[in-house]
Amino acid sequence: MQNPLKLLAHALVLWMQARVTFERGLDRIGIDDQGERFRAFRKVRVGSKNQRSSAPGAVFRVRFRFRNLSQAANRRLSCIPIPFILAQPGFLSKTWLLGESSGDFMGYYEFETEATARAYWDSLPLKMMRRRAAPGSLSHEVLVGDLALPLNPVSRGQ
Repeated sequence: MQNPLKLLAHALVLWMQARVTFERGLDRIGIDDQGERFRAFRKVRVGSKNQRSSAPGAVFRVRFRFRNLSQAANRRLSCIPIPFILAQPGFLSKTWLLGESSGDFMGYYEFETEATARAYWDSLPLKMMRRRAAPGSLSHEVLVGDLALPLNPVSRGQ
């Protein structure tokens, strides 16, 4: 079991070292998944100590629907676990996406290695998310190989 206080302390160190960045302008970016358009609404990245960006060795991708709250409420609440996500071993970045027709959420997490991506399933942030997911809505996979997030421009009218 991961210690929440140690994770928070590690995240604080990353922030103090100015290694955490949030990307802007994601509202016009989206991906297609299983016939549905997903639009990105947040991205966070952890830079290395030498400020060079590391290429991901693997991606953990999860898709789910929250069971109780609205999309707007869940978008706001999805900020709460950010420190716990940043502190995960091998974490490089996360992109949050929202399905335009289903309202499903998708997380696209980049990790240094396949082992750290696979271990994320048992992490504290994923355990918190699994408790809030609607029954039967959760799917996940670990991708290795061509890992570029297939982001496509989305017009505001779509």
